[in-house]
Order: sequence, then C-alpha cells, then structure tokens
Amino acid sequence: MIAFPDDLNLARYFLFDRQREGLGAKAAVRFGDRVWTYDVVAENARRVASLLASRGVRRGERVLLILPDAPPFVWTFFGVLTRGAVVAMGNPHAPLESLAYLVAYTRATAIITTPFVAEGLRAYVESAGSEVQVVFVVADLATGDDPAQRLDVPVGGWGSDFVDLSLELEGAAPAEITVTHRDEPAIWLFTSGSTGEPKANVHSACDFASSTEAYAKRTVGYRRDDVTVSVPRLFFGYATGTNLMFPFAVGATVALFSERPTPQSLANAITKHRPTVITNVPTMLGKLLEYDAELTRAGASGLDLSSVRFSLSAGEALPGPLLSRWLTRFRSDVYDGIGSAEMFHIYASNRPGDVKVGSLGKAVEGYELRVLPEEADSAGATPCAPGEIGILWVRGDSISQGYWLDRERSFRTFHGSWCRTGDLFHVDEDGYLYFAGRNDDLLKVGGQWVAPLQVEECLFGHPAVAACAVIGVEHDGLVKSKAFVVLRAGYAKTSSMSVALQEYVRENLAKYKYPRVVEFVDDLPKNDRGKVDKKALRARVHVSP
Repeated sequence: MIAFPDDLNLARYFLFDRQREGLGAKAAVRFGDRVWTYDVVAENARRVASLLASRGVRRGERVLLILPDAPPFVWTFFGVLTRGAVVAMGNPHAPLESLAYLVAYTRATAIITTPFVAEGLRAYVESAGSEVQVVFVVADLATGDDPAQRLDVPVGGWGSDFVDLSLELEGAAPAEITVTHRDEPAIWLFTSGSTGEPKANVHSACDFASSTEAYAKRTVGYRRDDVTVSVPRLFFGYATGTNLMFPFAVGATVALFSERPTPQSLANAITKHRPTVITNVPTMLGKLLEYDAELTRAGASGLDLSSVRFSLSAGEALPGPLLSRWLTRFRSDVYDGIGSAEMFHIYASNRPGDVKVGSLGKAVEGYELRVLPEEADSAGATPCAPGEIGILWVRGDSISQGYWLDRERSFRTFHGSWCRTGDLFHVDEDGYLYFAGRNDDLLKVGGQWVAPLQVEECLFGHPAVAACAVIGVEHDGLVKSKAFVVLRAGYAKTSSMSVALQEYVRENLAKYKYPRVVEFVDDLPKNDRGKVDKKALRARVHVSP
C-alpha cells in the first residue's frame, strides 16, 4: 500500500508540484504549433478555480466537463480540482439526450463545454430540477487554433464566455489550492454503459495517485522526456490517465489533437510531435497496419514509429496474431493491459522486458488478482486451477467507493476491498493472465457454449482478416453466431471467402464454434470509448433464412 498524506489535492500532485520541482518553464501541452508550459497551465488552472468560486461552485460539488481534446480541457480539469470540486466528464460528440442524462445524474452545479453543446443542453439545464448554476462556454477548436479566441455566446446571454471572464481576473490574486482529504471524492468515472445508462464510479483522490505510482511510474515507466499522444479521447478514464495525469506526474509533455482519431489524423500527430508513448486500442493498431500497407503499395514511405518507446493497448482484447503482425512490422513494443472504471486504471499488464503475446501480463505492483469460479460469492473462494476459466477478482488501492445512486449494483460488484469484475480469465502455470471475454457475452449455440472472443482471435489469424466481431443472433428461436468481418486490401467479399473463413475456424477450433453467418463490412462501429460497439451490431443485424 502506498501511503499519502491526509491533505491530497490532485491538482497539486499532478500539476503544481511540477512548478515546485523547477519544471515551470518546461513544455506541458502541445496543440498544433502551439506550446503551453507548466507555469501557464498552472496559471490558467488557478483562473478556472477563481471563476468557479466567483459563481458559487463549492468544494465537493460536481463540475461537468464536455470538451474536445484541446488545451482548455487540461486547465479546466485541473482548475476544478484546484477548487476542490469534483470532475465528471462527458463526450462532446455524444447524443444530446445522453449528455442531458449526465447533467441530471451528476447534479452538476457547473458545466464547461462548447457553444454547440451548450445550446443543445439549454432546455435541459433550464428545466425544473436542474442544479446547474453556470455554464462556461469554450470555443470548439480545430487542432492548432488559439484557445484564447473570444466567441459569441448563444443568444440571450445563455452561457458565459470563458475567455472573457478569464480576462476580467487578470491581475487578481491567484486562487488558493483547496485543502482536500485523500479519501475525498475527486473524480467520477463512468462505466461504458453497454447495458442501460452508464453509472459513475465515485473515486477518491488517493485512487489516482496510487495508480499513477504503481502503474505509470513503476510498471511501464513514464519519463520526464516523454511526449504522449492518445487515440482514446481525454473524457475516457483510460486516456485521462495515460495522456494527462501520468505524463504530468513525471513532468512529460502531452500532445493533443482535437479531430476524430483516424489512421490519417494519428499519423499526422505522430509525424508532428514524434511521440515516445502512444495510447492506443486494438482496433486502431489494426487500422494503422492497413494504412501503412496502403502507403507502401502507393509507393510512399510507410509509417515512421522510430520515436515511439512503447504503445499502450487496453479497452478490448488484443488478438495475438494482430500483435505479432505489429511487432514484425514496427519492432515497437505494445504493453497490453486490462483495467476498469471501477479500479480507475490498469491493474494487470505486459511491461518492459516482459511481454507475452496473447496474454495480459501479470498483476501491476500493489494489486492482487484471483480467478475464481463463477458461483464464488467472496474473494476467499478456492481459485481456479491454471488453465481453468473463471471470474477475475481484483484488489488494490484505486478501488471505487461504489456506483453513484446504485447501491444494489455496488453490492454485487464490490466486496470489501475486492472488485468482482465480471470478466472471464484464466492464468497459466507462470501466472500470466488470459482474457476469455465477458461472462454475459457467452453464446449457447447448439446446446454448447461459445466464447465470441475465442472465435474472433481465431479469425484474426487468417491472412484476409483486418478486423472482426462475433455476436449471437436469434433465428427461428435458435441462437446462431455471426461474424462481421473487415477484409484486408486485395481480398474480395465473396461467398467463397465466407466459406473459407468458416472452414478456417472449424479447422482451428472445435467444429461447433465456427460462425454460422459471415457478413463483410467496411468498418466496425465503435462506442465513445473506442471499443467495437456490439450493441450497435446487434441492433442492425438481420439473418436471412
């Protein structure tokens, strides 16, 4: 257990301590050609704290950030923490109904967002029962735009121009850092919401500091000279950690781009900033390989990842064949790991000098993991034998206080200091973890259980497959497995290809596990965490007789 003082404000831990260490003039944030030092970020964070205080936002109240990946996200994030308020984050590209749900659910007293979102939320915020006291409006910036640009706030005085208000504070005494307890709520992290609306994990300040020390510093080794870039967006806890908190904790530099992550936009960021650490997801790793092959076929130079010390992968399973292709092409390590909003961040991972392809590595220092039978109702149950699949339980200092307004679900998930993840795993004789999917993802096909993840990993081994997802669909009262497949360039979407893929699975797995239906698609839908959205696939599926 890592000891922290009672007085633990995350703005001090991640930001203001860098000034104390003499790093104030060092580059903290890059955005296009623009650079902001730690001194400037700290000054802007104090202004945010002053603005919140001037509008009556108090310690412990929620402030909802609905912002793109641009510099204002950074100083508003730390400004809220400086004030002692609690950060909650939403996706600025989510449907307005989903954002309205966050406004009501968080009972936020302040919102910081873009003009489009502010105007869209106006009716919800002004409705009876809303506790929002102020809406700060920040420009929706393209990469490289000036965050100091002033804007026309919506008609009728709706929302307050953040820049205008900040200018009013020039020359005023800087806001003090609010004293907050290490066990005091600091940030809410949302579940992915794959079933029903997302729920918030209430996390204390010490959760984030503990994970930073254990994972970022001691396991994967963030360094002061690192430059980081991320595919997942900052509102997602995975990226909030890897592309904001962790680099700031060591005095590194964060490079942001606000456009939707694509192979092209990511390649541009890599060329521009020469990052040493990339936060990635398996789907984008596959797309980068395809984009690289497309470049070389066109006679251009392939992707240059020579600056990258390592990439991180999480959020969904990284198939062994895909990782092998990546390592063969780029000779650049990928540290695949697993974490959750319930534990804030990654608690099991591959790491420098210890990468086992196909596995999720071993427990991060400070975490204890157990694979227990599905029926286990406590962490004291007898663990599964090596190779036997069970439910992963995890214990560590970053565990959530529970789900906001969901006591019943909290009791099912949290058992004292243990979290029952609901993820299926097995361990090998050497203690390496292997993901087998979610317990509620298993399909019963022809009376036998099929794990979609196992079929997906098998399909990834076929040279024609660039990406795939397997779901269960009902037809004539029976469940069938269906594979959605993205083919690599040069392969045709033909019936013979469908048969070839089915036969490939039959040859490499038990015959009953092959996908009964194969549908070729140009791309797979993603949710706002960058994961393949199987809920969307199920919603649009149609199986012919």
